[in-house]
Amino acid sequence: MNQETPPSPAASATSDAPAAPAFPPPRAGGKRKPTAHFMLAHPAHWIAQGFGSGLSPIMPGTAGTLFAWLSFAVLSARWPHIFTAANWLAIIVAGFVVGVWACHRTGRALNSPDDGSMVWDEIIAFWLVLVLVTPADLKTQFAAFVVFRFFDMVKPPPIAWFDRRFKGGFGVMWDDILAAFYTLLAFAFWRAYF
Repeated sequence: MNQETPPSPAASATSDAPAAPAFPPPRAGGKRKPTAHFMLAHPAHWIAQGFGSGLSPIMPGTAGTLFAWLSFAVLSARWPHIFTAANWLAIIVAGFVVGVWACHRTGRALNSPDDGSMVWDEIIAFWLVLVLVTPADLKTQFAAFVVFRFFDMVKPPPIAWFDRRFKGGFGVMWDDILAAFYTLLAFAFWRAYF
């Protein structure tokens, strides 16, 4: 009698089982929690989540905007011959294009197309505001920060319409560009009449 012994359950489980994912999948129909581990799992997540600023547990959009302000100030002061207004505008255009891809991919992975942890849109939009209002003193830059955050959170028409109409990475990025436009319009009005 030739009896074959069946493979042990542990042996077959290890050889046939797929590799465990880098982070747990979301619950059925649920959103994945953004974590540092998730952010570091792919370059798109790292960009979309503002190099970690979007992981702030309190007001991640404001944290991303503060990161934008700090990085703009540091880079412009440290390397003014590189970070000129023209170069900033080129960085903003390239950053918008990269942001569409990064936010789309990250939103899909989080199962949340416009997740609050994705702050690259705030970063690019506030860089646009800063490059167009500077040179300006700290008080004016702070006013730009407050006005931008107001328009980004309140989303007056047509920002709210675009926010509902355009989904994916483009929608995430575009509504903040409109908030930047409103901020710049408010500053142009203020400078013209006050």
